[in-house]
Amino acid sequence: MGNQEHGALQPVLCRILDANLDRAREGLRIIEEWCRFGLNSGALTEVCKHLRQELAIWHTAELRSARDTPGDPGTELTHPQEAQRTDLQQVLQVNFCRVQEALRVLEEYGKLYQPEMGTAFKQMRYQVYTLESNLLAGHRHQRLLRSHLYLVTSPTESLPAVVEAALQGGVDVVQYRDKNSDDGVRLQNAKQLCHLCHQYGALFMVNDRVDLALAVDADGVHLGQQDLPVAVARQLLGQQRLIGCSTTNPDELKAALQSGADYIGVGPVYETPTKAGKAATGVEYVRYAAQQSTLPWFAIGGIDPNNLQEVLTAGAERVAVVRAIMQAEQPMLVTQYLVSQLSHVQMIRDYNARMSMVISHV
Repeated sequence: MGNQEHGALQPVLCRILDANLDRAREGLRIIEEWCRFGLNSGALTEVCKHLRQELAIWHTAELRSARDTPGDPGTELTHPQEAQRTDLQQVLQVNFCRVQEALRVLEEYGKLYQPEMGTAFKQMRYQVYTLESNLLAGHRHQRLLRSHLYLVTSPTESLPAVVEAALQGGVDVVQYRDKNSDDGVRLQNAKQLCHLCHQYGALFMVNDRVDLALAVDADGVHLGQQDLPVAVARQLLGQQRLIGCSTTNPDELKAALQSGADYIGVGPVYETPTKAGKAATGVEYVRYAAQQSTLPWFAIGGIDPNNLQEVLTAGAERVAVVRAIMQAEQPMLVTQYLVSQLSHVQMIRDYNARMSMVISHV
C-alpha cells in the first residue's frame, strides 16, 4: 500500500479501531461484573480487568479523536433481539461474542494501522476464549453447589406445564428423561425445557444423550452405569458442561469419584418403577455417601414428602425426585414443600457447623 493511499485510509482505520475498542471494553466490563459480584471470583475478575487495561493502552488519543458518532450510520441500526435478554447465560454469551468479534476486527485492521497490533489482539482473542470456557464452567459449578432439589422428568402430555410449575416452586435442576419418544419429539421437548430452565435460573440436564445435550445447549448430561463412560462424554462436552453419574453401591461410587464426574446420583433409595427390577439400596447407602463422597450428590429413588425426612436424617443434603412432582396434582406446592424441608435441614446443619467452630476456638 502506498503512502498516499495509507494516508487516505488513516481516518477510516482510526474510526474502525476506536469503535471496536469501545465495543470490546464494554463487553468485557459486563462480563467482569458477573465474575466479581455473581461468582465472587477474584481470579476471573482479575483476568477481565487485565484485558480491559490492555485494551485501554491501545485506545490512544489519535483513535478517540477520529470518532464521529453523529455521522456513523451504524448507530441507527438495531435488531429486535438486542432489546431482550431471556436469562443470564444469554447475557454472558452475547457479550463474549461481542468481545470476540471486536477483537477479530482489531486484529485484522490493526495490521494496517500498526503491525504489532495484529499479534497483540490475536493473543487477546485466545485469552477471551479461555475466559469464556472457565467462566461458563464456573457458573454452572457454582449453581450446582447451590442446588438441593433435582427433578427428573417422565413422559407426560403436560410436560412443559409441570416443569414450569416445579421451577416456580423452586426446583434447582431439571433432567429431561425420555427413553421411548422419537428423536424429533425429544429435540423439541429438550429445547423447550432448556429455555424454561434458563429463564428461571435453573440447570438443565439431559439423560444419557450427549448429542441431544449439545444440540440444545444444555448445561450437561446425566449418565447411567450402562451409558457412555464419563471420560468419553467429557471429550465430547468439554470442561464447561456438567456430567452426572448414577451409582447404586460403594464400588460404583468410588469409580464415579475417580471418573471426572461433577456430581453423583445415589440410589435407588426406595423401590421405584422408574428403575424397575433394581433392588432398593435403602438409607444405608445414603449414610455411606454422606461419609465418603467428595462430590455433590443427590439421593434418588422413590423419595417423596412421606419419606423425605428419613433420607435427610441419614445425611442427604440434596435429593432428586420423579413421581413426587411429575404425578402431583399441584406440582408447585409439592416442590415448595420439598424445598422448605431441604432448606430447614441445611439451616440446622450450617448452624451446628458454626457452633462447632466457635466451641473449638474457645
